[in-house]
Amino acid sequence: MRYTEERYISLLTDFGFKRIFGTNPNKDLLIDFLNSLFDGEQVVKDVTFLNSEHVGDVRA
Repeated sequence: MRYTEERYISLLTDFGFKRIFGTNPNKDLLIDFLNSLFDGEQVVKDVTFLNSEHVGDVRA
């Protein structure tokens, strides 16, 4: 019998949130999540992912 260690991604971290909600395969999951937050006041039909990471200058 092989032992398998279970791993979980915390949605409370920047990495975890982006990993789960910030990818195209999980686009429907993100839309459902946002619509549940808005509770009918707004309706999200589509999202577009942009690269918003800004890496600072690195001194050589």
